[in-house]
Amino acid sequence: MSRPPVYTNRTGRPPGRSVRALGAVLPGIARVRAQAEPYADAWQERTRSAAVAPGRRWVVLGDSMSQAIGATGPDRGWVDQLLGRLGPAGHDLRVVNLSATGARVPDVLDQQLPAWSALPPSRSPLPDLVTVMIGSNDLFSGARHRARLPGAMAELVTRLPSGSVVTTLPQPRAAARQANRHLDGAALRGHLRVVDLRTDGPSSWRGRLAADFFHPNEAGYAAIADAFEPVVRAALRASNGPAT
Repeated sequence: MSRPPVYTNRTGRPPGRSVRALGAVLPGIARVRAQAEPYADAWQERTRSAAVAPGRRWVVLGDSMSQAIGATGPDRGWVDQLLGRLGPAGHDLRVVNLSATGARVPDVLDQQLPAWSALPPSRSPLPDLVTVMIGSNDLFSGARHRARLPGAMAELVTRLPSGSVVTTLPQPRAAARQANRHLDGAALRGHLRVVDLRTDGPSSWRGRLAADFFHPNEAGYAAIADAFEPVVRAALRASNGPAT
């Protein structure tokens, strides 16, 4: 059986100057940042196997939050924590994780969606479950990227298949509010399912952050899995997955 084309779970960009500078003086930032390469390698190998395995595929698009950066291992982020809850309910999913640390919305458009399209046909009669968590890096990568975020999110909405599960941006910034309007509109039309982190995310991050005080730790990822779980279960039911 042929293997899928190589996709490296990387944007091709180095860390920003501020991250490099802070990492040089703050051990916690450097320690968490050091997870990026081994976690990307682990997801790449797992994805290459999952893409051609029998069973329904779960396609994960996004940034470092879906790579589990900050957790003690790549299998301890919100993706695998949620997978562990869905399995006992009869949802036998194969995780195809195309997320990348440092990714912005244009990276999903230009790299991750094409990588998904290039995969071999699914061996399941059920459609791929698609989840997307993206946008934070656009907000914090400078004014130019922040200004482009709403338009990029609007394009992403049009390119995602119906029933995709997408998170809103909880940050109280104008660009985030504008981007969220596109997601809210798509949800009202019935095109997308929204995990609304403005209301359903963690009420406090105390005790839920990794050593860099930016990425979640395992407790933080558990809280993100809590927000995703009811929406993902509804998406699976609607697309004729096993009853829960």
